[in-house]
Amino acid sequence: MLNKLKTLGPGLIFAGACIGVSHLVQSTRAGADFGLGLIWALLLVNLFKYPFFQYGSRYATATGESLLDGYKKLGRGILVAYFIISFATMFTVQTAVTIVTAGLASSIFGNIISLKSWTIIILIICLIILILGKYRLLDRLIKVIIITLTLSTLTAVIMALTKNSTPISLQQVLPKNKIEIAFLIAFMGWMPGPLDISVWQSLWSLEKQNTTKNYNTKSAIFDFNVGYIGTVILGIGFVLLGTLIMFNSGETFSNSATIFSGQLINMYTTSLGNWAYIIIGIAAFTTMFSTTLTTLDAAPRAMDKTTQLLLKKSNMFNYRFWIGILSIGTVCIFLFFAAEMGFLIKVATILSFITAPFFAIVNYKLISGKHTPKAYHPSKSLHILSISGIIFLIGFSLWYITTL
Repeated sequence: MLNKLKTLGPGLIFAGACIGVSHLVQSTRAGADFGLGLIWALLLVNLFKYPFFQYGSRYATATGESLLDGYKKLGRGILVAYFIISFATMFTVQTAVTIVTAGLASSIFGNIISLKSWTIIILIICLIILILGKYRLLDRLIKVIIITLTLSTLTAVIMALTKNSTPISLQQVLPKNKIEIAFLIAFMGWMPGPLDISVWQSLWSLEKQNTTKNYNTKSAIFDFNVGYIGTVILGIGFVLLGTLIMFNSGETFSNSATIFSGQLINMYTTSLGNWAYIIIGIAAFTTMFSTTLTTLDAAPRAMDKTTQLLLKKSNMFNYRFWIGILSIGTVCIFLFFAAEMGFLIKVATILSFITAPFFAIVNYKLISGKHTPKAYHPSKSLHILSISGIIFLIGFSLWYITTL
């Protein structure tokens, strides 16, 4: 078991990328607006997305190449489609998570500097970690971050439960009007994360395999499962916090990053006591910082590999180029949309959900076909879950489109 724990890495980085807006913002809002009524959606979407995320680690360690290499083998058009989808969403995603992180920093440390300054400082810190420390530092740092946010979040949940005197309803809810349906799709779009993170997972798994002995398919799947189960547990935890602290409170959330962050932390403090300020502050900030850090690493890593494959050679569009472009783009978008955090998050999460069937189908086709050794093909139960997941994702996407 000790050896297995030593090989943990990409799975925890995956958790760090996922446990962010989907948990702190969307899950808390779900609890605040619906109580525990959307737990069914959280569990279902995690179940049906599971195989497609896992295939990132499975394919990479089984073949020694990333999902992007596999996409090219399936057809250049698939790789081009991935490039377009990623380029269209990566700036919005990075801006959304960075703004929330900056807003939390401003709320926790006080308005000693502007939100713009916090955004730039956080990006610079992440850039230093990634460019100087590279994957090894990210791998080590994320373990500390994940442990910190897990302990602080679970502590907050336990304390909230002990102080609660109101019966908690487990009645499940199916949203009916357009606003509620749009929220449901957005909630599931990033729960636990967008499916294109499976590509990132394959790249992180290859990095881990290159830096760690005995990191094979079995250990990679164990590593991934630890991270994935953690995201589910913490997702439920944030829904519980939203339910216990905010449900039926009459509080409405602002779309401004700073105001929203202040509302979030102050509501916990008011309900649980001043002790909660530090714990909730740590949980919230580490949650969002881990997402900001991992997404800033992953998107440039994926775009670097994609351009290499499309151009068939090494070129100027390398990791440093893309991380620079992403950082500059994030700051530029922030200057125009800082006050519309809610809108940015909704757009990004809905885009993630309606593109999910594409990644689900491609990942399943790749892991089940001739490009993956038969010994590493999914089990019968995973085949059934994969097909069910594809039907689920397509069905919900069509349902959303028809309600527009």
